[in-house]
Amino acid sequence: MSGQQLEERVQASPAPTIGKRYRYRIPFPRRTRGRWMVAVYEWVEAGLLAAIVVLLVFTCLLRTATVSGPSMSPTLQSGDRVLILQLGCHDPDYGEIVVIDRTPAGQPPIIKRVIGKAGDIIDIDFHAGEVWRNGALLEEPYIREPTLTRWDVQFPLEVPEGHLFVMGDNRNRSADSRSSQIGLVDVRRVMGKAVFRFYPFQSAGAL
Repeated sequence: MSGQQLEERVQASPAPTIGKRYRYRIPFPRRTRGRWMVAVYEWVEAGLLAAIVVLLVFTCLLRTATVSGPSMSPTLQSGDRVLILQLGCHDPDYGEIVVIDRTPAGQPPIIKRVIGKAGDIIDIDFHAGEVWRNGALLEEPYIREPTLTRWDVQFPLEVPEGHLFVMGDNRNRSADSRSSQIGLVDVRRVMGKAVFRFYPFQSAGAL
């Protein structure tokens, strides 16, 4: 074969077209549309599942409450917003903060700290500002000032079965179990235990 013929054959051979090979091998628009629809479906499904979980949590386990008034100062201030845990709320421990339903009295809920439980003997020395439970002086680092304000309930007293003795941390500006207007709290009226302050944000944290 002559050099001229070889040159003609090379020139006659069609050059590969890269664009055509790419276009036929990768049907880009169809695959992209399918993946996009799958991604949207997965996001919607995840969002609905998250919404259901949040709804169940806030219906069965958690609620929110807003503090009104100064009775729990300095621990909580008026306007603070807290999460209250409903699980196990009818058996709170000493020192826990509880929200109490006051619907039977036609009043809004109140928030106080548990001082005494069923069977406890509570006594208060209003001259010294000391609170005693079962003969032991309580250490109360959370109070604003000593307990000096007396209401109409007489001490010492025994907490009956199924009830709690509660007081606010701002002892001299709190209506609580020292007053017959509040009295000893039926545990069935406990709406939940305050476990976390989420507002104001700079004061957010566990209680």
